[in-house]
Order: sequence, then C-alpha cells, then structure tokens
Amino acid sequence: MPLYEHVMIARQDLSNSQAEGLIEHFGAVLSDNGGSLVDSEYWGVKTMAYKINKNRKGHYSFLKTDASAAAIQEMERLMRLHDDVMRVLTIKVDAHEDGPSVQMQKRDERDSRRERR
Repeated sequence: MPLYEHVMIARQDLSNSQAEGLIEHFGAVLSDNGGSLVDSEYWGVKTMAYKINKNRKGHYSFLKTDASAAAIQEMERLMRLHDDVMRVLTIKVDAHEDGPSVQMQKRDERDSRRERR
C-alpha cells in the first residue's frame, strides 16, 4: 500500500490528552478502512505564523500511515468535518524515515545545518 505522512493542527484550547486522542481517533478511522497507523508524534503547542480561525497557537501532530487512497480520503474528509482540527497537510512518500522526525530531534543532532556566524 502507499505510504503517507500527515501534519495536523488542532485548536489551542484543547488539552494535551484531547489532542493526542485525536491521533487515536483518526488512527481508528484508518484501521476501519483497511489502513494502518505506522507511527505518530505529538509535537505540542506551537505558535503559528498567522492566525487561523482566530487562533494564534495550535496543537501539532505528525502521523505516518500505510493505507489505500480511499482510506486516506475518508480520513481527510472526517478531519475537515471535525471542529477541533484546523489544518491538515498530507503528502505521499516513497519510504518512512527511521527514528524521530526533524521536529523531535534535538538541535545538536541536526547535522545538515550550517554554523551560525
């Protein structure tokens, strides 16, 4: 099956457990439609560059999935209808990277960055 990565932004007034519950909810939607949630990360509350629906901050979550296109379309449809989800970005990837995402790595571990002057 194709591999996908999703970044989801939820409303800032949710608690951490409610934001992580959204990950479980959409993982269950995928499994009901024949897909699977490979890995997920909760990135926490971050400040956005501009306001979305009068919110300056949001709960960021990262999902790695292995599912058919129909299962992804159903999950995205339900995300758009959900009141707590503000934005979703989905991309198709050839392979999932091992280990934590760039957002979860410590600044010292990022090797591809130039030194500051």
